[in-house]
Amino acid sequence: QLQLVESGGGLVQPGGSLRLSCAHLGFNLDDYGIGWFRQAPGKEREGVSCIRTGDGIPYYADFVKGRFTISRHIANNTVYLQVNNLTPEDTAVYYCAARPSRFRTTCLEIFGYDHWGQGTQVTVSR
Repeated sequence: QLQLVESGGGLVQPGGSLRLSCAHLGFNLDDYGIGWFRQAPGKEREGVSCIRTGDGIPYYADFVKGRFTISRHIANNTVYLQVNNLTPEDTAVYYCAARPSRFRTTCLEIFGYDHWGQGTQVTVSR
C-alpha cells in the first residue's frame, strides 16, 4: 500500500526553524519523485521543493531558495524539508506528494502528483 505521512509542523516565531518529515511507505524512488507543496488559507496549493526521480537533484521555488533544504534518507524511507528563517508568509499546511517518474515537467508543478499525505500545519507567529 502506498502511503505518505508528514510530521514536524508546529508553531514557531519569525526567524525560527523546523524540520518536516515525509515518510513514504511502499514507494520506490526509482519510480516516483517526491515533492513538498504548501497551501495557505485562501490561496492555491504551490510547489515548494522536490527531488527529481533517479538522480535525486533537488529543486526549489524561488521564494524558499537559501532558506529551505530538501533531503532524502533512503534507508528510513523519509524525505525531509529543513525550513529555516521562517516568516509569517510561510504559514501554511505543508504536504508531501509522489509523482510517477514518467512525468517530465518540472517537479514543482502539481500536475502528475497522484499520491498525497494528510499535511502538517506550519504557523509562523510571534
